[in-house]
Amino acid sequence: MHATLHLMHNYGFPALRRGQLETLQVNLGYRCNQTCLHCHVNAGPQRTEMMSRDTVADVLAFLEVSGVKQLDLTGGAPELNAHFRDLVMRAREIGANVMDRCNLTILEEPGQEGLAEFLAHQQVEITASLPCYLEDNVDRQRGKGVFKRSIAALQRLNALGYGMDDGRLALNLVYNPQGAVLPPEQAGLEIDYKADLGRRFGIRFTRLYTLANMPIQRFGSTLVSKGTFNDYMALLRGAHRDENLEQVMCRRLLSVDWQGHVYDCDFNQMLGLPLSLEGKARPHLSDLIGRDLDGNPIAVRDHCYGCTAGSGSSCGGALAVRAAFSS
Repeated sequence: MHATLHLMHNYGFPALRRGQLETLQVNLGYRCNQTCLHCHVNAGPQRTEMMSRDTVADVLAFLEVSGVKQLDLTGGAPELNAHFRDLVMRAREIGANVMDRCNLTILEEPGQEGLAEFLAHQQVEITASLPCYLEDNVDRQRGKGVFKRSIAALQRLNALGYGMDDGRLALNLVYNPQGAVLPPEQAGLEIDYKADLGRRFGIRFTRLYTLANMPIQRFGSTLVSKGTFNDYMALLRGAHRDENLEQVMCRRLLSVDWQGHVYDCDFNQMLGLPLSLEGKARPHLSDLIGRDLDGNPIAVRDHCYGCTAGSGSSCGGALAVRAAFSS
């Protein structure tokens, strides 16, 4: 695996400061039942890092004290954490909205019986990775047979009420490009996804999010191996738009790793760039209880251009779309 942080020094991303915290994004562990080529976490079946019960308790304590209402659960496959269901139930009791970043195939894994029904009962929002509506493209990026298993999972979620017009159970899909290119325009691609998946499989979903591939971990290492890392960084920098800076997710989101350490975003977590906090070289979530992070400087490097290039990219999809909805 090629490290990429030391390669990000050519352009100098603009300085940023945090705004009001809205979302706590928690990585429950790096173990996953898939090994995807674009994965910026380098997750897979052989990873052993998983959040402990004590750290889950820290997450719940922070939610109660901070009043943050959006809990975003990610991994790896977050559902593989032994404490996943307890965390979801407790967070819902506290009054938090819970989002599960689901790879879909996990719903059919041994030991995950009843998972889809559990998510529906707890009214968990699902954001599911489906990088294309064509079988060959999905299997090339995520593994043989993943597309068919993903379609079966989506049909199961639809049967439980996910993705319907009433908006009660949100089901969002996530698109990633196949290689070192920017994602296409989100609204038009969403129309294509809905038309194709609806016509061929009867699938319905709420929103499509388009995300740029980040030049870190597995995808970044692939770029280095192919000798295209600098070309991709130049593409991201050349497509930078200043108007996306206001909407980048790190201004309103806090990322927590499996040990409870905190970062400005999930990408910084993977690069080992911790949140800046006076007196703490590697701050823990427990260090933030009672602290106001509004105005805190954000740790930035050149990979941040992946979030501001073109229409912009974040855990909530294209930033241009977010700006339109918030204006």
